[in-house]
Amino acid sequence: MSGSTDRTVRRRTFVLGTAAAAGTAALSGTAAAAAFGWSDDGSNYVVDTGADLVFKVSKSNGDLTSLVYRGTEYQGYGGMNSHIESGLGSSTVSIRQSGSTILISVAYGTLRHYYAARSGENNIYLWTNKADTSVSATRYILRVKKGLFLNDEPDSYTYTNSTIEASDVFAKSDGQTRSKHYSKRRVMDYDYIGWSGGGVGLWIVRSNHEKASGGPFYRSLLRHQSADGGGLYEILYYGQNQTEAQRFGLQGPYVIALTDGGAPSSSLFPGTLTTSWADSLGMAGYVGASGRGRVAGVGISGRNTAYPYTVGIANSAAQYWASARSSDGYFSIGGVLPGTYTLTVFKGELAVYTGSVTVTAGGTTTFNTIAIPSSNDPSNASAIWRIGDWNGTPSGFKNADLMTYAHPSDVRAASWTGNVVIGNNETSSFPCYLWKDVNSGILVYFRLTAAQAAAAHTLRIGVTTAYANGRPQVSVNGNWTSAIPSPPTQPDTRSLTNGSYRGNNHTFTYSVPASAWLTDTGQYNVLKIDVVSGSGLTGYLSAGTAIDAIDLLA
Repeated sequence: MSGSTDRTVRRRTFVLGTAAAAGTAALSGTAAAAAFGWSDDGSNYVVDTGADLVFKVSKSNGDLTSLVYRGTEYQGYGGMNSHIESGLGSSTVSIRQSGSTILISVAYGTLRHYYAARSGENNIYLWTNKADTSVSATRYILRVKKGLFLNDEPDSYTYTNSTIEASDVFAKSDGQTRSKHYSKRRVMDYDYIGWSGGGVGLWIVRSNHEKASGGPFYRSLLRHQSADGGGLYEILYYGQNQTEAQRFGLQGPYVIALTDGGAPSSSLFPGTLTTSWADSLGMAGYVGASGRGRVAGVGISGRNTAYPYTVGIANSAAQYWASARSSDGYFSIGGVLPGTYTLTVFKGELAVYTGSVTVTAGGTTTFNTIAIPSSNDPSNASAIWRIGDWNGTPSGFKNADLMTYAHPSDVRAASWTGNVVIGNNETSSFPCYLWKDVNSGILVYFRLTAAQAAAAHTLRIGVTTAYANGRPQVSVNGNWTSAIPSPPTQPDTRSLTNGSYRGNNHTFTYSVPASAWLTDTGQYNVLKIDVVSGSGLTGYLSAGTAIDAIDLLA
């Protein structure tokens, strides 16, 4: 959900734990604010923000080992600290104070990680600079002690009783499924993630993800809660269902923010946060506002106003995006690193326009109205019938909404099988996903007029992703069968079972000859759709694909 939606937070009352000793002064009972500064306790650098927050960073590996807010320790579950990945190991850790800012620097091989504190703020600012693949993925996980916040989110799995896939998808006794993957949200849908309870809010405000991969529609881990506690994530690169190569360089800031229970300040949100105070800190790879540019467009014509439009720019070094204004398509993307980018306009999540843009430091590259050619939107083609619509997502299909926060085996899912009749709720009756081992061979019934049956037609099946090279082969009335199409390039990890339908949108086309149709206009023609592939396992891990739209062109 978006940051604005997240402002409606779940609350409960709980008793604050015993105060912890931390920082430059002992804290007992209700913590009293101390002077801004830092100290060395032998094992950790201890930072007192001069507000209500004291935190510790290990001098040996850069882990966040303590997070005390108003006298209560929030850091830690299962005996683990908060850190990049699962911990970096032996690192070189240093600290320095520059006026009202304290910076802790962590060096681990080619990776650099930073924590910054500002006087009087209950925030920790973080940056991570990953230079190569020596660290496999890049995430920061804030590990939170159990029992401090209500555990009732879709990505919570404390109350589960069985593992149904890998070691990260679980089933509760009532048949509902849970996983840390089931966040519901795309990157562009949220500014922050976290929990609130007992007059305390604990949040991670995401970065602008300029060095992440996957674009605005990517879904990844955001948070989880288990029997041991909870985790809040900032995913800077994650290989699960990834559509792009990994990017390298300094990413941030992302912010650990503690509040009185409300949402974090919108001044911390990506695109809003001003960090000119960080310009002189000397972080590797840092580029301040003066070294960045902007892209703006006065409008986009040829839009279908029933859908939101997003403009993204990307190259091998960085990615950015912005929503186009619904009234006219105006967009503005700021804080862009200099370079030449591919510009893409998305209808929903379907690319309908591509171009190029060059950004210079301190400059604004302005587009006049971008015109989307009618032929670029497949919805504009005249169709005899259409299941769904072309928007790059399985929205509207059976079980589509549920699949962003549940496993396909979830008790809440409607049957994955069942045939479809055109003219009888065909979209909501058609399953959003097809698997070789689950519901391959679904039938679509439709009638043609005499004139339509006398001509050849093109059948199109749009998919949003595929698992294990699953792709559709079709037959008509049992007397014509298509060739097996070549598989398009798709992510090579799980997708359909871990909350994401997003891959590389692809359209399969089939030229169906007139001889395939029934000439009796009172009879139903029958389209059979099979999933074919020699890869995959069984059940919901057999070869499969997610559907965007299916139509028979006039």
